[in-house]
Amino acid sequence: MTVAPTKAPAYDRSDWASAFRNVGQELNELHLPVSRGSLPAELQGVLYRNGPGRLERGGQWVHHPFDGDGMITALRLQGGTAQLSNRFVRTEGWLAEEKAGKVLFRGVFGSQKPGGVLANAFDLRLKNIANTGVVRLGDDLLALWEAAEPHALDPDSLETRGLCRLDGVLKPGDAFSAHPRFDPGHHGSKRMVTFGVKTGPRSTLRLMEFAVEDEPETGIKAGQLLSERRDSFNGFAFLHDFAITPNWAVFLQNAINFNPLPFVMGRKGAAQCLESKAGGQAKFWLVPRESGTFAGQPPKIIDAPEGFVFHHLNAWEEGDEVVIDSIYYTDFPSIGPDVDFRQVDFELIPEGLLERCRINPTKGTIQSQRLSGRCCEFAMVNPAQVGLEARYAWMAVAEREQGNDPLQAIKKLDLKSGARHIWSAAPRGFVSEPVMVARPGATSEDDGWVLCLVWNGARCASDLVILNADDLSEQAVLELPLAVPHGLHGSWVSSD
Repeated sequence: MTVAPTKAPAYDRSDWASAFRNVGQELNELHLPVSRGSLPAELQGVLYRNGPGRLERGGQWVHHPFDGDGMITALRLQGGTAQLSNRFVRTEGWLAEEKAGKVLFRGVFGSQKPGGVLANAFDLRLKNIANTGVVRLGDDLLALWEAAEPHALDPDSLETRGLCRLDGVLKPGDAFSAHPRFDPGHHGSKRMVTFGVKTGPRSTLRLMEFAVEDEPETGIKAGQLLSERRDSFNGFAFLHDFAITPNWAVFLQNAINFNPLPFVMGRKGAAQCLESKAGGQAKFWLVPRESGTFAGQPPKIIDAPEGFVFHHLNAWEEGDEVVIDSIYYTDFPSIGPDVDFRQVDFELIPEGLLERCRINPTKGTIQSQRLSGRCCEFAMVNPAQVGLEARYAWMAVAEREQGNDPLQAIKKLDLKSGARHIWSAAPRGFVSEPVMVARPGATSEDDGWVLCLVWNGARCASDLVILNADDLSEQAVLELPLAVPHGLHGSWVSSD
């Protein structure tokens, strides 16, 4: 397909920035009419979304939206009808600040307490804001924030049950990833694979696997820890995401420096103390899964290409190689202490580009290639293809073919031929992470739907857009009576 020439940005900054607001209402099972199209009768389940729902308190705005308090949005689709619920996660910090009516805690991404440097210096407490991911595990809905334990919620009412330590698997304050991977059954049963990392001059990685479903024949219960291992690596580890294959968990240790002094002295947030390490070498860590062929063996450590990665698309094994597709930035993207996030200059931030790395664990070699030159984020494959070679990927992309802009379109990419389909919300719409849901009984990889929350700048509210996964044709649009700020990760839980 011919690439169109670069064109000017097709959005108004005020439309994009209008999504950054406080959510002032919590809805419960509100019926949603379909504005356009129709809901597929086979699409039955719940789309859960997590993200910051409170960005200002007592007149003080967060410095970065990632410091906002977590809010879960649930869109229940059943029998051709839709219901909407949303609820803030009642974290200890949220409850304390609600009662006080003001900011009491610093934020990881630079938000400070009132009172300047003196009020913030040496206060190293971090509020578990539960705002990053949301998954169903057993009887609990888990609101995830990777620096500490998850919060358990009721999957139907969204009421907060409290901190969840997974039957003693986690100790108070243990890190627990906000980006787990779901093994579709490579070793006979579905598993949630996740990790926690303790960072420092030498970082310790804890890899954990949990049962997803009850297994009556073995007595295993959903949510039960099935295996874990710990490995230590040289250097500081900034890890948000990873990928899995049947035999490996694949991590990318970005070449990052962390100088905690400005955080300790109250001048910066912890994440603002990160910067790309000049002359540093990124590393791939290939950690053997305890259910795989190489269980018990030490990790493989291989030099990785230059760049910074938040998210991976997928990984799989091909002969002696492990192949992983990732979204690469040329540098660590951040917002400086003096920058208003609503006025950020996208031209000064590196765009994310999809690249493939072929790793040979035996030889310790790597080959890389660019898969797409269009700015993208939040990419996924059909859930049944996680850990296997996938033909198709769905991702959020910029409207322009080249250059960094807010995400305004959904792209389906054929990873073999390079063919693509685009659905665009431009000029006044801004997309979030797309979630691909396979049609029950589907025989082709792209048979199903793509669900996405879209910020509608014309209405100053959010839309649920449902696209047909094969060609991204519009299946249905539902206009929400709710303004959901730009968020992070979500998941689909089938009624089955």
